[in-house]
Amino acid sequence: MYKICQISFITLQLFELTISFASTAEEYGPRTFSHKPYTAIVVAYEPEMRGLLEAIDKDPQAQILNEYNFKGIKYRTGVYHSRPILVFATGMSIANAAISTQMALDYFPVDKLVYMGIAGAVNPKWQPGDVIVPERWYYHDESVYANPEQDQPNEYVLPEYYSKFLEEQASRRANDPHIPKYSPFHFIHPDEVLIIKEGMDKPEDQAYFSVTPCLLQAARAAIETMPSQFIFGKRKAQLSVGGNGVTGSVFVDNREYRKWIRKVFNAELTEMESAAVGQVCTINAVDWIIVRSISDLAGGQQGVNVEHIYDVEASRSAAAMLFALLDQL
Repeated sequence: MYKICQISFITLQLFELTISFASTAEEYGPRTFSHKPYTAIVVAYEPEMRGLLEAIDKDPQAQILNEYNFKGIKYRTGVYHSRPILVFATGMSIANAAISTQMALDYFPVDKLVYMGIAGAVNPKWQPGDVIVPERWYYHDESVYANPEQDQPNEYVLPEYYSKFLEEQASRRANDPHIPKYSPFHFIHPDEVLIIKEGMDKPEDQAYFSVTPCLLQAARAAIETMPSQFIFGKRKAQLSVGGNGVTGSVFVDNREYRKWIRKVFNAELTEMESAAVGQVCTINAVDWIIVRSISDLAGGQQGVNVEHIYDVEASRSAAAMLFALLDQL
């Protein structure tokens, strides 16, 4: 009799669990939308957001209409020249950028994302205020930290999987010239991020994430329409589309590391969010592009980094590029 009661109790619990799940299943997982898709306009942190909101406030055809707060992140919706827009700041660094971007794509119907922010120059030709829209984004600090070989200077004990990875690179570069020329920075050996997305059976190495081609075309067209951007009213900013950008959870302010990034990744600039945003958009099949303005020289300067001097001014020139780009869509 006791066993029968036990079986009946378990059966009842399973029934209640099934009913409960059926009634709440719609609360889990990404939503589906009937609303017209938003173009997400995204920045990393407050100085960039201030410039963005000021530009929207000054434009009679642009307006913020609503604000929402999800898990501490503020999302604003509105219109820009009849285009629905979603505006938010990711927060600085890789994890914050990935989390907030994925939340935006889960909570709102987004079909395009345009990210704006500041960056450190890796290519020595760039100066504060110059605006670059890279075509590809790499992680520069996805890596192996290896022990040195005993009594063999500049040689390292590498994990077996990484040695195999290095053996594959010559054939990969033969098929794709944008594969980095991997070499170590002392004990730091660069690696690639593993990703999985719809249509893949297992995770695969991803060397870089490519910006949506039609948005790159829009950026090139935007430059042709823009008035000259002068930094602090003096130097004319250079505007460029193409090349490589790199992302890491590191504020790069080291001359030798900067040279290494340039050598391995052929990078134009470095910052802390864009590859993560590109990864999220790639996995979610959302069109994306990143606009970055130079705020500092990533360690190429003499003395103290100048990011604190140029962050707001650089954000202004990046915002001008962003809105010119939107006007081309």
